[in-house]
Amino acid sequence: MVFKYKGIDKKSGKKVKGHIDAKDINEAKRKLQAKGILYESLKEGKGSTFSFAFNRKRSLPADKLASISRNLSIYLKSGIPLVNVIRLAKSQYEDEPRIYDFFSSIENSLDEGKSFYKALETQEIIALPTFYKQSIKVAEESGTLEAVLLELAKYLKDQDKIQGKVKQALVYPSFIIVISLFMVGFMLTVVVPKITNMFSQLHQELPKSTQFVIAVGDFFTKHWLFVALSILIAAIIFSYFYKNSEKFKYAVDLALLKTPFIGKISQTSDLARFAYMVSILVKSGVPFVQAVKLSSNIIGNDVLKKQFKKAANDVVEGKNLSVALVKHNAFV
Repeated sequence: MVFKYKGIDKKSGKKVKGHIDAKDINEAKRKLQAKGILYESLKEGKGSTFSFAFNRKRSLPADKLASISRNLSIYLKSGIPLVNVIRLAKSQYEDEPRIYDFFSSIENSLDEGKSFYKALETQEIIALPTFYKQSIKVAEESGTLEAVLLELAKYLKDQDKIQGKVKQALVYPSFIIVISLFMVGFMLTVVVPKITNMFSQLHQELPKSTQFVIAVGDFFTKHWLFVALSILIAAIIFSYFYKNSEKFKYAVDLALLKTPFIGKISQTSDLARFAYMVSILVKSGVPFVQAVKLSSNIIGNDVLKKQFKKAANDVVEGKNLSVALVKHNAFV
């Protein structure tokens, strides 16, 4: 459960507010007491757990996440302990409640002894990219958190520029698609029925292809709500199993890799992240063999991840990376 609190920090005497994770309100009180916070108000987050997560866990713009990552890297480079870095970063976002609460949640988790990665994984305020969290995990395991955060900031900034250009390039095609869908809908619901009536009056049988188009149009016109709800329910079920079933996710990832064009994009994206992370770790002084093994965790596609982990084990045994990747069909 997530509890919202307001109070005073005993050490600084300043007013503080934020969210804290706890099983019940008594545990929340104990945690606040351990943190040295005299709470003025303490209550459960509004709404159900589902609605709370749905309303609050939204992603940050890439440029904002890049800025945060860069600042954290700079603070760590100055020799400030991670917990104090988070507190310092939190103090800079008092006018942005969502980011302030995000850092409060991270601070609470670190105070409880959790790793930075675990704190990012369990917080319920901001949805972070999977590759970002995995990069932090690898960085903590290799002792290169400062360097990885700085590289992530650069990567996110570059990605933001690329995405901006892609969005601009997709404006016209998107406009054409919307107009096309509108025209198809207009044809099915207005034009085709008129043609049908005309043929009926002439007592002529319609071509099979035209009958099929009319049947499709009638179905969507009469059952559009059912179709929309079916798509929504299917999407929810798909999302649930994709997140909670390893076998289902593996099957979907395999199908995705074998899909023309889309599979190649997915593979190239994961390979680029893998190479990028290996580069960061090696530059930071991590041995190549260990860098390869750690970097395999950043791959999002489960099929590729499994193949790369097998290849990483071969590299540990002394084999060449390229040979190991080919052996385990990493380039499907």
